[in-house]
Amino acid sequence: MEAKYFRRWIAYQKAFSLANAIYQITKSFPAEEQFGLTNQVRRSSRSVCSNLAEAFGKRRYEKHFIAKITDAYSENAETQAWLDFAQSQGHLPGDRYEELILLAEEVAKLLHYMEFNAKKFTHNTSR
Repeated sequence: MEAKYFRRWIAYQKAFSLANAIYQITKSFPAEEQFGLTNQVRRSSRSVCSNLAEAFGKRRYEKHFIAKITDAYSENAETQAWLDFAQSQGHLPGDRYEELILLAEEVAKLLHYMEFNAKKFTHNTSR
């Protein structure tokens, strides 16, 4: 049961929802964006989740945990930048853009909390 713990983190759940929403919306992006914008925004959004999973694996060492959380934070910021490009180039309707950006901002707040309250996530761990 412990191996699934990171899936219970609200940050992971929201980041996972964001990555899935991005995957669905990017299916409608132009074919010429497949290896550029589409691939990049999918990759960065998924990386938030994978960095959270890695943070869980490194929870025994607070500094390593924080490093993975900050990696997730960076990938989340990159995702937002790609969403900005998608919206500015007309691939993403304004209402959908706002919805995705708001979700990404929620993820950012949760990651910020995790970074500055790392002890709550790293102490009392067993291997």
